[in-house]
Amino acid sequence: MENSTTSGRPKQNITIYTEANPNPNSMKFMLSFMLLKGGESYDFPSVKEAEVSPLAKEIFEKFDIVDRIFYMSNFITITKKDDTIAWMEVIPQFKEFLLEYFEAEKPIFEDVDETIIEAADSEAIKKIKGVLDEYIKPAVEMDGGAIKFHSFDEESGVVKVLLQGACSGCPSSTFTLKMSIENLLKRMVPQVTEVVAEGV
Repeated sequence: MENSTTSGRPKQNITIYTEANPNPNSMKFMLSFMLLKGGESYDFPSVKEAEVSPLAKEIFEKFDIVDRIFYMSNFITITKKDDTIAWMEVIPQFKEFLLEYFEAEKPIFEDVDETIIEAADSEAIKKIKGVLDEYIKPAVEMDGGAIKFHSFDEESGVVKVLLQGACSGCPSSTFTLKMSIENLLKRMVPQVTEVVAEGV
């Protein structure tokens, strides 16, 4: 896995601000630099998955209220356990930790080689991915999350997607999935009969 931040991270004037999103347990920490190259995202639903990222691992270890961590472009979405203290009480500590981490130029990822091999997509899958990329992903990213294509069953017409970041476990994500994403895909890709979230 390439450390995408080595060349893009500024050595000074790092600023971090927060944005709320529809998931009350998640907070989006916006950075003044690109954390990842365009289109890349990484989801860490537990400390076990965070082994490849020293940053995520340290966040889990330092803050016991953390339930999930998500990276994308120039933001980090942190989801806390829902029975913990309010975000307003802990945002300053998170900001301070992130600022010190980035100013010290610590690594975001371990050096891990990853090879992803994708099978040739059918025409229907190409259309589905196109709709997701053009119409759905930008809106989801604004809310501190991400949506990824998982699979498409050509016989049943069922599309499976992965919801990450703030979208995972968000009370409104099921409504959005059915009312917005499913309706749009059905309209633009006639082969689609249903959209379901995988692993949520």
